[in-house]
Amino acid sequence: MKLVTGLLAAVLLLAGMGASHAVVRIADDRGGRIGTYVDKFQGLRSSGETVIIDGLCASACTIILGAVPHDKICVTSHARLGFHAAWDPGANGRAITNSEATQMLYSMYPSPVRRWIAQRGGLRPQMIFLRGKQLMSMYRPCYLDAQASTPRSAPARRDRDLHQRDLIAPAPAVLAREPD
Repeated sequence: MKLVTGLLAAVLLLAGMGASHAVVRIADDRGGRIGTYVDKFQGLRSSGETVIIDGLCASACTIILGAVPHDKICVTSHARLGFHAAWDPGANGRAITNSEATQMLYSMYPSPVRRWIAQRGGLRPQMIFLRGKQLMSMYRPCYLDAQASTPRSAPARRDRDLHQRDLIAPAPAVLAREPD
């Protein structure tokens, strides 16, 4: 009986640990409607999950920066954030800048990001990208290389990459900072 109780306690402990280390990986998100992203990311904020930005996060996807606490976001060397002015479809499908929505979007960003955008002329119809050292200076790095360090065959690598587009739960060591 003690053995069964001990095993049950261990299983519950491990199940709880797995949930607390769950992360969401953003790798190829081109954005969309602002309202959809605000709703999606408020749910993510409530979950307490960590967000790994590991590729393109553009347009409305960048709302993540204001919706999720700073300490719950990390970026890899592949992370690229794309910013532009909000727009509405006009006649003949042409984009018309929506000043009010652009100001709302801009106000959601943390001050270092707003400063970076302002230094580049603000949010305009043309996309501007934050990446590399500048991005790494604003957000803590996360390292996924530990998962990719084991040589794998091309099909296994492809299967792993397809799986990682969804929710992943890496070991805590994957999110650890690299020694200074």
